[in-house]
Amino acid sequence: MNVKQKKFKSGFTLIELLLVISIIGVLSALAVVNYIGVQARARDAQRKANLRQLQAALELYRADQASYPAGSLPACGQSLVVGNSVYMQKIPCDPRNTGQFIYTYTSTGTTYTLVACLENVDDAQKDATNNNITCSGGTTNWSFTVNNP
Repeated sequence: MNVKQKKFKSGFTLIELLLVISIIGVLSALAVVNYIGVQARARDAQRKANLRQLQAALELYRADQASYPAGSLPACGQSLVVGNSVYMQKIPCDPRNTGQFIYTYTSTGTTYTLVACLENVDDAQKDATNNNITCSGGTTNWSFTVNNP
Protein backbone atom coordinates (compact mmCIF):
# COMPACT_ATOMS: atom_id res chain seq x y z
CA MET A 1 0.00 0.00 0.00
CA ASN A 2 1.32 3.34 -1.02
CA VAL A 3 1.65 5.95 1.70
CA LYS A 4 0.22 8.58 -0.59
CA GLN A 5 -3.03 6.64 -1.05
CA LYS A 6 -5.72 7.51 1.44
CA LYS A 7 -8.26 5.16 2.86
CA PHE A 8 -11.82 6.25 2.14
CA LYS A 9 -14.50 5.03 4.47
CA SER A 10 -17.89 4.50 2.97
CA GLY A 11 -20.91 5.93 4.82
CA PHE A 12 -22.93 9.06 5.30
CA THR A 13 -21.82 12.29 6.85
CA LEU A 14 -23.72 13.83 9.72
CA ILE A 15 -25.03 16.59 7.44
CA GLU A 16 -26.43 14.07 4.96
CA LEU A 17 -28.19 12.13 7.73
CA LEU A 18 -29.70 15.28 9.23
CA LEU A 19 -30.92 16.39 5.81
CA VAL A 20 -32.62 13.06 5.10
CA ILE A 21 -34.20 12.96 8.57
CA SER A 22 -35.55 16.51 8.18
CA ILE A 23 -37.03 15.72 4.74
CA ILE A 24 -38.75 12.62 6.16
CA GLY A 25 -40.10 14.71 9.04
CA VAL A 26 -41.58 17.35 6.71
CA LEU A 27 -43.21 14.70 4.50
CA SER A 28 -44.66 12.94 7.56
CA ALA A 29 -46.13 16.19 8.88
CA LEU A 30 -47.79 16.88 5.52
CA ALA A 31 -49.24 13.36 5.42
CA VAL A 32 -50.71 13.67 8.94
CA VAL A 33 -52.35 17.04 8.17
CA ASN A 34 -53.84 15.66 4.95
CA TYR A 35 -55.12 12.56 6.77
CA ILE A 36 -56.96 14.68 9.35
CA GLY A 37 -58.68 16.62 6.52
CA VAL A 38 -59.73 13.38 4.84
CA GLN A 39 -61.35 12.16 8.06
CA ALA A 40 -63.36 15.38 8.42
CA ARG A 41 -64.56 15.17 4.81
CA ALA A 42 -65.57 11.53 5.33
CA ARG A 43 -67.61 12.46 8.43
CA ASP A 44 -69.27 15.25 6.42
CA ALA A 45 -70.19 12.81 3.65
CA GLN A 46 -71.75 10.52 6.28
CA ARG A 47 -73.72 13.45 7.72
CA LYS A 48 -75.15 14.35 4.29
CA ALA A 49 -76.08 10.72 3.60
CA ASN A 50 -77.77 10.45 7.01
CA LEU A 51 -79.88 13.57 6.38
CA ARG A 52 -80.96 12.23 3.00
CA GLN A 53 -81.99 8.92 4.63
CA LEU A 54 -83.98 10.87 7.21
CA GLN A 55 -85.56 12.89 4.41
CA ALA A 56 -86.70 9.69 2.66
CA ALA A 57 -88.18 8.33 5.90
CA LEU A 58 -89.99 11.63 6.54
CA GLU A 59 -91.51 11.55 3.06
CA LEU A 60 -92.80 8.01 3.69
CA TYR A 61 -94.19 9.21 7.00
CA ARG A 62 -95.99 12.12 5.32
CA ALA A 63 -97.40 9.86 2.60
CA ASP A 64 -99.03 7.66 5.28
CA GLN A 65 -99.85 10.20 7.99
CA ALA A 66 -100.64 13.28 5.80
CA SER A 67 -98.17 15.42 7.79
CA TYR A 68 -94.60 15.40 9.02
CA PRO A 69 -93.83 14.48 12.64
CA ALA A 70 -94.51 17.51 14.81
CA GLY A 71 -92.07 18.52 17.51
CA SER A 72 -88.91 16.49 17.49
CA LEU A 73 -87.78 13.16 16.11
CA PRO A 74 -86.91 10.26 18.40
CA ALA A 75 -83.36 10.33 19.76
CA CYS A 76 -80.61 8.94 17.58
CA GLY A 77 -80.51 5.18 17.76
CA GLN A 78 -84.28 4.97 18.34
CA SER A 79 -86.90 3.93 15.77
CA LEU A 80 -89.35 6.18 13.95
CA VAL A 81 -92.54 4.14 14.38
CA VAL A 82 -96.24 4.97 14.25
CA GLY A 83 -98.57 2.08 15.05
CA ASN A 84 -97.32 -0.92 13.10
CA SER A 85 -95.49 1.18 10.50
CA VAL A 86 -91.71 1.46 10.88
CA TYR A 87 -90.43 4.43 8.88
CA MET A 88 -86.84 4.18 10.05
CA GLN A 89 -85.45 1.30 12.07
CA LYS A 90 -82.75 3.42 13.67
CA ILE A 91 -82.46 7.22 13.56
CA PRO A 92 -78.83 7.89 12.56
CA CYS A 93 -76.45 9.65 14.91
CA ASP A 94 -73.92 12.26 13.82
CA PRO A 95 -70.45 10.66 13.46
CA ARG A 96 -69.21 12.77 16.38
CA ASN A 97 -72.56 13.14 18.18
CA THR A 98 -71.25 15.74 20.65
CA GLY A 99 -71.65 19.48 21.09
CA GLN A 100 -72.82 21.10 17.87
CA PHE A 101 -72.38 17.87 15.95
CA ILE A 102 -75.93 16.57 16.33
CA TYR A 103 -78.80 16.59 13.85
CA THR A 104 -81.45 19.25 14.43
CA TYR A 105 -85.04 18.71 13.27
CA THR A 106 -87.78 21.34 13.31
CA SER A 107 -91.26 20.93 11.86
CA THR A 108 -94.59 22.69 11.57
CA GLY A 109 -96.36 19.53 10.40
CA THR A 110 -96.51 20.79 6.81
CA THR A 111 -92.79 21.61 6.45
CA TYR A 112 -89.57 20.49 8.12
CA THR A 113 -85.90 21.40 8.29
CA LEU A 114 -82.99 19.06 9.08
CA VAL A 115 -79.66 20.70 9.92
CA ALA A 116 -76.20 19.22 10.43
CA CYS A 117 -72.92 21.02 11.08
CA LEU A 118 -70.13 20.25 8.63
CA GLU A 119 -66.49 20.26 9.72
CA ASN A 120 -65.20 21.36 6.31
CA VAL A 121 -66.11 25.05 5.96
CA ASP A 122 -65.10 24.87 2.27
CA ASP A 123 -67.62 22.11 1.41
CA ALA A 124 -69.29 22.76 -1.96
CA GLN A 125 -72.72 21.69 -0.63
CA LYS A 126 -72.76 23.84 2.50
CA ASP A 127 -75.56 26.35 3.02
CA ALA A 128 -75.14 29.73 1.33
CA THR A 129 -75.72 31.41 4.69
CA ASN A 130 -74.49 29.64 7.82
CA ASN A 131 -77.10 28.71 10.44
CA ASN A 132 -75.40 30.46 13.38
CA ILE A 133 -77.94 29.11 15.86
CA THR A 134 -76.94 25.51 15.17
CA CYS A 135 -73.37 25.92 13.90
CA SER A 136 -71.29 28.60 15.61
CA GLY A 137 -69.79 31.35 13.57
CA GLY A 138 -68.78 29.42 10.48
CA THR A 139 -65.11 29.50 11.42
CA THR A 140 -64.75 25.88 12.54
CA ASN A 141 -67.93 24.42 11.03
CA TRP A 142 -70.75 25.28 8.64
CA SER A 143 -74.38 24.25 8.34
CA PHE A 144 -75.91 21.85 5.83
CA THR A 145 -79.71 21.99 5.60
CA VAL A 146 -82.27 19.65 4.04
CA ASN A 147 -85.88 20.82 3.69
CA ASN A 148 -89.03 19.07 2.60
CA PRO A 149 -89.23 18.86 -1.21
